[in-house]
Amino acid sequence: MTSIDRRELVGRHAVEVTRFEPASPLSVGNGEFCCTVDVTGLQTFPDLYPVENRDGPEPGTLLATMSQWGWHSMPGGEGLDLADTYRWYDTPRGPVPYVDMRGAVTGTGDAPASLAESWLRNNPHRLDLGRIGLVLDGQPVAPGDVTEVRQRLDLWTGVIESRFLLRGTPVRVTTACHPDRDVLAVRVVSALLGSGLAVRIAFPYGSQSWSVAADWARPDAHSSTLYPIGLGCRVDRVLDDTRYTVDVALSAGGSVRQTGPHELLVSGQDLLEMTVGFGATAGFEECVRASVEAWAAFWESGGAVELSGSTDPRAAELERRIVLSQYLTRIHCAGSLPPQETGLMVNSWRGRFHLEMHWWHAAHFALWGRPELLERSLGWYTSVLPGARATAQRQGCAGARWPKQVGPDGRESPSPIGPFLIWQQPHPIHLAELVHRATGTREMLERYAEIVFESAAFMATYAAKGEHGYQLGPPLVPAQESYSEIRATATNPTFELAYWAWGLRVAQEWRVRLGLPPEPLWTEVADHLARPHVRDGVYTAIDVPPYTLVDDHPSMLYALGVVPPTELIDPDVMRATLRSVMSTWDWPSTWGWDYPAIAMTAARLGETETALDALLMPVAKNTHLPNGHNRQTPSLPIYLPGNGGLLAAVALMAAGWDGARQTPGFPAEGWRVRHEGLHPSP
Repeated sequence: MTSIDRRELVGRHAVEVTRFEPASPLSVGNGEFCCTVDVTGLQTFPDLYPVENRDGPEPGTLLATMSQWGWHSMPGGEGLDLADTYRWYDTPRGPVPYVDMRGAVTGTGDAPASLAESWLRNNPHRLDLGRIGLVLDGQPVAPGDVTEVRQRLDLWTGVIESRFLLRGTPVRVTTACHPDRDVLAVRVVSALLGSGLAVRIAFPYGSQSWSVAADWARPDAHSSTLYPIGLGCRVDRVLDDTRYTVDVALSAGGSVRQTGPHELLVSGQDLLEMTVGFGATAGFEECVRASVEAWAAFWESGGAVELSGSTDPRAAELERRIVLSQYLTRIHCAGSLPPQETGLMVNSWRGRFHLEMHWWHAAHFALWGRPELLERSLGWYTSVLPGARATAQRQGCAGARWPKQVGPDGRESPSPIGPFLIWQQPHPIHLAELVHRATGTREMLERYAEIVFESAAFMATYAAKGEHGYQLGPPLVPAQESYSEIRATATNPTFELAYWAWGLRVAQEWRVRLGLPPEPLWTEVADHLARPHVRDGVYTAIDVPPYTLVDDHPSMLYALGVVPPTELIDPDVMRATLRSVMSTWDWPSTWGWDYPAIAMTAARLGETETALDALLMPVAKNTHLPNGHNRQTPSLPIYLPGNGGLLAAVALMAAGWDGARQTPGFPAEGWRVRHEGLHPSP
């Protein structure tokens, strides 16, 4: 029995739209599949919801249909190998090859390095699976034809109801997604259905562009073959080596016909119920019923935080962000792969995901009492262990070195930054530990032990014994990526040192829990890591010049915040560092997850006012749109690490950590915090 009226809590943050919101469309999804729609409840006006394309003038659109399984590679990659992009760097273990963007210098490949860099970075890329929108008399609808918009996303049911006038005639569209199958359900009710209103379904080719997931200019490069099935049809899609099926099922009175090589037109009379299944099938009523039941079960389980009764004027906005972030991370971040930073809504970095961001997308699921949603993607690490082990071995280390920017196969991407990052290495240990704390089962320990131990084995052998203890790097790029130009000489970032110490000790605890003997090297390294560098009484980002640049992520703060307390970090020095950052940092250069990360540091230091000020700082990259998404830039219009980070921070601030009092991150004055179902952070 819960003490918080969860339906009322969730209901008061239903998203209501009364006009075109070009940056803030609504989505339905299940973690594996997602469809984003405009005010018509479909994808009728993709050009009104643009995304800036970093690769050229052609913009992308927020109105995509995406999945975890929908990937495509262009022809031309035959014979290309990551070895074609190696560049050798001096390390404490001797010369080591890194997958760089400076060109191949090993002579191990026959292909030109520029071709290898380009193709291997751009492929595979995530697909926009199809576009589903309204047309009138076979022609696109004009935005001016749509008036009196009344659209509502009911978070409790996951159903979008869209009402509007189309050239003066009422139209009502219901949109839902099946919780377990990649099926979109649509109901259209309008007198216009009998006089020209129809639903158009179209299929694009894949795109290597940074954000544009669909190429509509190459109809001859792919095929869409239609097979009638009852009132509907099945479409077999072939894009080079990528294949998938689309099943269109219709209610009585509906009909479908092919109107172009990659285009269908679905018609009905007064009422049209249809489902569009991507590799799956289900009826309309079945989809809606399943959505209602699954979302109610989601909200009734796990954690909840209620801030009503608070007198701080920011409380209502924080509660809105909390509720909407739960919805958004459930549909975008709870799938079988680590999510891309823009989830299943629009491509960024061609749809590839960043493992250093995995913690920010998914750690909160365990803290909010939903560890099974984190486990969906945590198991992926096991599937890419062979490649991660090969990288570690090539670099003279044991264990597994997890890559940075990858697709489903876990292959690294050539980059002057990604292959040199190391702060993703302890993430699988941290995530597995959160699952353990939420479940406490031996079966769970055995399931993730290999991931934990292989991560720790790399960490222990990557650290090199030096004059002042075991050091990290060179080369490396810290979480604060501003130092990429000195990656060949950068060493000992404060955040990574603390994370290394904590991660190795947790991995050692896992061995004890499983009745295994300790690994002496893990303890040796954790006990004798280099001390983080202090300059002018504050922690620096790295221990070599320029020491600290005041832009990008203030990552030295996260050595006590994201990372639990370690013997490496002095709270008083960290408090001085926090105050320095708050007064000097270049906030426009930061990113959405920095604000919850700073809040976690402030909370652990007892600086509750600073924690709230950071979490709700009124700056552009801490904006949360009407749909709840954390906007960053025109080319990064949503940013799910900001949503997931907010939930992780709120869990720590409300439920605390080991040995903390209740609600340790909220000020006593102005805040009334009720919470249930949360797990304390380590």
